[in-house]
Amino acid sequence: MPSRHSAAFTALLAAALFGATTPLAKALLDSLSPFLLAGLFYLGSGVGLGIVMLARRVVRRTTRRSAQRSTSAAAVPPTEPHRFPLRDVPWLAGAIAAGGVAGPALLMLGLNTTPAATGSLLLNLEGVFTALIAWIVFRENVDLPVFVGMLAIVAGGVVLAWQPGAADLPPGALLLAGACACWAVDNNLTRKVSTHDATFIACVKGLVAGPVNVALAFAVGASWPHGTTAWSVALAMLTGFAGYGASLVLFVVALRNLGSARTGAYFSVAPLFGVTLSWLLWPELPTSQFWVAAALMTLGVWLHVRERHEHAHTHEALDHTHRHRHDAHHQHEHDFAWDGEEPHTHPHHHAPITHAHRHFPDIHHRHTH
Repeated sequence: MPSRHSAAFTALLAAALFGATTPLAKALLDSLSPFLLAGLFYLGSGVGLGIVMLARRVVRRTTRRSAQRSTSAAAVPPTEPHRFPLRDVPWLAGAIAAGGVAGPALLMLGLNTTPAATGSLLLNLEGVFTALIAWIVFRENVDLPVFVGMLAIVAGGVVLAWQPGAADLPPGALLLAGACACWAVDNNLTRKVSTHDATFIACVKGLVAGPVNVALAFAVGASWPHGTTAWSVALAMLTGFAGYGASLVLFVVALRNLGSARTGAYFSVAPLFGVTLSWLLWPELPTSQFWVAAALMTLGVWLHVRERHEHAHTHEALDHTHRHRHDAHHQHEHDFAWDGEEPHTHPHHHAPITHAHRHFPDIHHRHTH
C-alpha cells in the first residue's frame, strides 16, 4: 500500500494535468466550440489510452515468450488481461453517464446564461459535493483536520476565481451546480470500481463520452468550423489524452488509495496549476489574490497530508484483483511459481483480520466507525 505522501502526490499530479488543460483549451477555443472541444478531449483520452493498453499487452506477451524460452512455463505467472466483472458494470456505467454525459451537458447549458466569473466560482462545488456524498452516502470517515482542510481548499478556489459582480446567481447557476453534482456522483461511483485496471476505466469513459459530446455539440447547432486544420484536432486530442486520460488514470489510482473525499480535495487544487501555467504561457505577475488562494490551498493540502487516523478495525474476507505488494494486508500464497517480483497483479484472497494501524479509507479500509 503506498504511503500517504505518494498517494497524495498521485492525486496532485492528476490535478496538475487536468488544470493544465484550461489554458490550453483557451488557446484552442479560437477554432473549436466548447462542446466540440470537450468531445475531442474525451476522444483523445479514449483513443490514446486504448493505444497504451494495446502496447502494454504486446509488451507483456513478448516478455512472457522470452521468459518461457529461458525457463519453464510453470515458473512464469499468468499474464492474461484483467477482466472487468459484470457485477461492477452498473457502477462504471453510472459514472460514465453522470460524469461523461450529464455533467458536460449541464455545464454547457449553464454557461450559456452564466458569466465566466460566476461559473468559475460555482465549479468549486464539485469538491464539496464529492466530499458530502462520500461522507454521508458511502460513510467515509472524516476527522476535523480533514474537514477543515477541505474548507481551506474550497475557499482557496473561491478566492482564485472571485471577480467583482460574481455573487449574482443567474438562471444557469442551478445547471452548473447540477453539473458539479454529476461529477461528484461520478467520482464516488468510480471509487466503487477503482480496484480494477485504471487505464481500462479511463479508456472506456473517454470512448463513450467523446462521441456523445461530439454528437451533443452538433445537436445544439455546432458545426465543423471552416479552416480547422488537422493539427488543431490532433492538438486537442493530445491535450485530452494528457489532461483527461492520464489525469483520470492517476485519479482512479488515488481513489483506490485515499477514498473519494480526500482525492476530491486534492483534485480541487487543479485551478491553481491552471493559473500558474497560464502565466507561464502569457507572462503576468501573480496578484495578491493568487497568493492568498495558494496559501489557503497549501494549508488544506498540509492538513490532509498530516492526517493521522488510527484505531482497531476488522477486515472482512475479500476477493479482488489489483496491483499490490506483500504488505500487512497481502499475506497470501500463489497458485503459480512466483519469482518474487513486486508489485504484481493477480486475483487474491484476503482472510479476516483485526489489527490497528494508521490508514485511509482506501480499498482495504471501507469500514464503519
